[in-house]
Amino acid sequence: MTIFDKTERGRTEIATRGQAVAPRLRTLLLLVDGKTGSDELLRKVAGLGLSQEHLDELLQAGLIQASSDAGSTAPVAAAAAATTAGTSAAAASPAPATAKSIAAAASATPEQILPPGQTQFEAIYHFYNDTIKSMIGLRGYGLQLRVERASSVQDFRELRQAYLEAVLKAKGEEIARSLRGRLDQLLYLGERPQT
Repeated sequence: MTIFDKTERGRTEIATRGQAVAPRLRTLLLLVDGKTGSDELLRKVAGLGLSQEHLDELLQAGLIQASSDAGSTAPVAAAAAATTAGTSAAAASPAPATAKSIAAAASATPEQILPPGQTQFEAIYHFYNDTIKSMIGLRGYGLQLRVERASSVQDFRELRQAYLEAVLKAKGEEIARSLRGRLDQLLYLGERPQT
């Protein structure tokens, strides 16, 4: 039995939906966590018609990687627990944007952050809609309505906290942290931190 974990590319795919990954494969990718063995993963998605072939497809696409075999599951889990124990409160907390996160977003040019042909408002709108549907599902209906009513980037900034809390509750720390980084890039595009 092999234990798989998402690669950086896989985490980015979950956060930004950058590639054309089929919805069923996205479900499998979401379940890959660096702790669950391949047999258990495949049992969870058997009802969707997914098999080892689909896991291999994610592996070949560079979205996941083998992290360990069954014999060394405990050290991997212990290392993961030690890593997240010290950082989970600060890293996953959907706290207000800090000067550091705004500075990081400002260091990239708008052309590097925005999808081609989209304004900042459109990019944030699509980001919220896509990720609410894929990460929160029906429980995100209220958030979806708030996105539809938004008329400015400031409205989207005010939605940030509620959105991140919902993602944290639905998908956990790793996904919330990943989405928070991408969202802050879009929300604070080209702005400098205020002192």
